Amino acid sequence: MPVLRLMRAAVFAIVCAMASLGMHVLAGGTAVDPAVLAGTMPPIMGGAFVLARRERGLGVLLAAAFATQYGLHHVFSVAAVPPLPAHAHGGLAADVAMVLAHAVTALLSAHWLERGESALATLLRLLVASVLILLAGWVPAVRPAVSRPPSHSEPSFITRLLAAAVSRRGPPVGFSVI
Repeated sequence: MPVLRLMRAAVFAIVCAMASLGMHVLAGGTAVDPAVLAGTMPPIMGGAFVLARRERGLGVLLAAAFATQYGLHHVFSVAAVPPLPAHAHGGLAADVAMVLAHAVTALLSAHWLERGESALATLLRLLVASVLILLAGWVPAVRPAVSRPPSHSEPSFITRLLAAAVSRRGPPVGFSVI
């Protein structure tokens, strides 16, 4: 399903780049030109498309998310609207805040992707199973060859249930002395 994979990769690229830019700005970075932001989408989308061939574990997703965040941090730092000299954000505290912001974004993205990946795989499995069950009723070879007519000689389930629930008081009929 390359179309579904391409759609998932596109959504991932948009969410990843926007979350990274938002956290970058919150941690003290500056805004970037929208053209630079749009230029980050194809490499992210390409990586996501390659990784989305099959269901991936949290370790692979964490590695990809950290690499993506590292790359986006450098692109955003170089392409800042007021150009910053050689990665100067304002001291050690700002650098630590920047690293933490991108690390948190990578962790949340990887966790979200892993949960979303599992949920999508489960949803697709259930959808396929449901369609197969629905189609099984339409296939003539699966239907019973002869249908039994409803038998009225057997009591219904409700009748049997009520008969079992009746309690009679007194001695059994065979032991009555009167």
